[in-house]
Amino acid sequence: MSERVKVDYRGLLQEIQEALVGEEPLEGTVEVLAEVPHYTWVGIYFLRGEELVLGPWRGPAPTQHVRIPLGVGICGAAARSGKTEIVDDVTSDPRYLACFPSTRAEIVVPIVAEGRVLGEIDIDSDLPAAFTEEDRKFLEEVARLLAPRLKEAG
Repeated sequence: MSERVKVDYRGLLQEIQEALVGEEPLEGTVEVLAEVPHYTWVGIYFLRGEELVLGPWRGPAPTQHVRIPLGVGICGAAARSGKTEIVDDVTSDPRYLACFPSTRAEIVVPIVAEGRVLGEIDIDSDLPAAFTEEDRKFLEEVARLLAPRLKEAG
């Protein structure tokens, strides 16, 4: 297994802050996140009623999971709990909704405003145990930055 490339999370946060003042803030954010070498697929889901609905995404192929009921899969669990979910090996987690045969790890970070989940960042990796505490902190900060945008979108 190849070693992970060092990621400049601080620089990426700055790029995301710049994207958030652009014309397409969510699409720009997904573009920046997709630059991270160990992030194979990146998407933002919006919580609409009792369902997660896929918004902007980047990856080698679309997912068939464009709508996920609240509480279903790792995405649905994170949306229901409001807490970040990290799965080091998706093949050992029965909640995992298989999208791509190459996916080995997943992180799902809820986007919360005023105690309410508005959506989430969902990222897959082809590397097992790809997501570190540094990824968690980085993505939770990205979610915090995205919360006002999702709140505006209603």
